[in-house]
Amino acid sequence: QAPLVESGGGLAQPGGSLRLSCAASRFSFALYNMAWYRQVPAKERELIASIESPGGNSNYVDAVKGRFTISRDNAQDTLYLQMDSLKPEDTAVYYCNAVSTSTTLPLFPWGQGTQVTVST
Repeated sequence: QAPLVESGGGLAQPGGSLRLSCAASRFSFALYNMAWYRQVPAKERELIASIESPGGNSNYVDAVKGRFTISRDNAQDTLYLQMDSLKPEDTAVYYCNAVSTSTTLPLFPWGQGTQVTVST
């Protein structure tokens, strides 16, 4: 089992919603700050949302603020990203990872990600 496995992506219409999941294993999930990233061709991965360990405080980049909600279920070792009011520019491969508090550096090997496509 890879330490991070993303799922839940797919095709959505503009204004629609998707809920992404990140299943964590082989590390003490509840002890780590977690984050969602996304990547489009020819660009590096961008951190878009983070949530503290064990939960509560979260942060978002302006592009997704008010539309996306990051959450976690520590009992299930799972991170979520609820995406509402989707826009075509949200099209990307979405990844999760644990992050360092001081540097925001991703701490574990990347999973395969999950593709989100927003289009009519």
